[in-house]
Amino acid sequence: MKVLVKEKIAEGGIKKLKEAGFEVDFAPDMSREEMLQVIGEYDGLIVRSATKVNEEVILKANNLKVIGRAGIGVDNIDLSAATKKGIIVANAPQSNITSVAEHAIALLLAQCRFIPNACASMKSGKWEKSKFVGTEVNDKILGIVGLGRIGTLVAARARGLGIKVLGYDPYVSAERFKRLGIEAADKMEDLLKKSDFITVHLPKTKETMGAISKKEFSLMKDGVRIINTARGGIIDEDALVDAIKSGKVASAGIDVFSKEPCTEGPLLNLEQVILTPHIAASTREAQDKAGIITAEQVIAALKGDFVSNAVNVATVAPEIVEVLKPYLPLAEVLGKLFAKLTDGRVNFLDVEYSGDIVSGDNVDLLTVAILKGVLESVVQEPVTYVNAPILADERGIVVKESRTSEACEYVNLITLKKDSLTIAGTLLSPGKLRIVKLFDYDVDVIPSRYMLLIHNEDKPKMIGKVGMTLGGRNINIARMQFGRVKARGEAISILNVDEPVSEEVLEEIRAIDGVSEARFIVI
Repeated sequence: MKVLVKEKIAEGGIKKLKEAGFEVDFAPDMSREEMLQVIGEYDGLIVRSATKVNEEVILKANNLKVIGRAGIGVDNIDLSAATKKGIIVANAPQSNITSVAEHAIALLLAQCRFIPNACASMKSGKWEKSKFVGTEVNDKILGIVGLGRIGTLVAARARGLGIKVLGYDPYVSAERFKRLGIEAADKMEDLLKKSDFITVHLPKTKETMGAISKKEFSLMKDGVRIINTARGGIIDEDALVDAIKSGKVASAGIDVFSKEPCTEGPLLNLEQVILTPHIAASTREAQDKAGIITAEQVIAALKGDFVSNAVNVATVAPEIVEVLKPYLPLAEVLGKLFAKLTDGRVNFLDVEYSGDIVSGDNVDLLTVAILKGVLESVVQEPVTYVNAPILADERGIVVKESRTSEACEYVNLITLKKDSLTIAGTLLSPGKLRIVKLFDYDVDVIPSRYMLLIHNEDKPKMIGKVGMTLGGRNINIARMQFGRVKARGEAISILNVDEPVSEEVLEEIRAIDGVSEARFIVI
């Protein structure tokens, strides 16, 4: 078999490929036109971030079995096209986590001791010793928003410097916080109010973009210091500039930007801000690990072994996949909805499978799909059928699974429970998903990306009032479903809408007489 290494990776990675018996072509200078001409000859392809492996490339890759991405992000690879063609895409998600964590600490220390400013001053021929009076980090409080692998490493290093660590991550159990020696904040607002330093380690999603903005800055201590080595845009850059100019924020260390390359803008003109050009992961060690790990993934794929970092294909027996495949989208949707309705505070998950789906087949893959749905919007690295159980275990999520082949009112049913929350779903036919139980209510809901859940009294005019409120804001209702236990009692309304519903509109709905709660959910 032949492997094309299109970009520079560690020599150790190339050596591993050759030792595994593959013919390796190292061609970092190969043009795109040439790659399109020869890609059909190769069984494996290794790239970094510069090579765009889009549908055009994949359509010509007639023999390609695996694409290795030497790094964490796979934005430059068309996952849909690769999956459709049966090509495994694997990355190296843990290759740079130590480097990123160390960079976050470096940006913190550089801020507290004015290191870049003092260096620039001396190089300009000045000796301004009294100007650069710094701040000790010992005994201060570092607030970490997001305690995945990188956030956890930052916490360990901060504690080694005598810093008290306060963490916020609704997907991490109280037991895990205790094991890590980190104080848990019940709400992000609590963390913002108490912290002397704040660092974010969140994935880039619609929910996390602008997570730290004008409102959040107003809650912080005066003189707080900010670090972002996660993703550009999680911290609202305009709001950060205003907070620095007002004195609310003493300084910031920023490695990632909403628009990259970042070569202009108000951040560059503030001496209180330390900027680095997205280099948190750029260390020799990280680059070496990325190349070696990626080579190992490619070797495993080409030899038909377990591919631990596959981001688009689960390594499961074909006969099991064939039976369970129609139910995977349902399981993921149930997981996403469950996470939203518990506000991400998932530390225990009771899963029940009933009906023909459990007869003679292993349903573990469905549990993995549920975990994937629960986790994928809150962790920084891509969540797959391979790593979902590992990520769940790291966050202390305990799964209790029960199975019965007896069918009740549905041929097959998947039910998730936690405290007072129950969500159950089924398939009417392949591709036709239904939510049939929500809290204590029997419903018949077709899941959609945008959903509005309203707890209300079952009484006349409720539908009209809600409809008028949404219509007045030009929000289109695609479908509407209701559930109730008894007439004139408590009820639930589930609306599929075509546009996002703002917090302002939700407040209007909550103000309607008879409405006790309204929630907008994106799944």
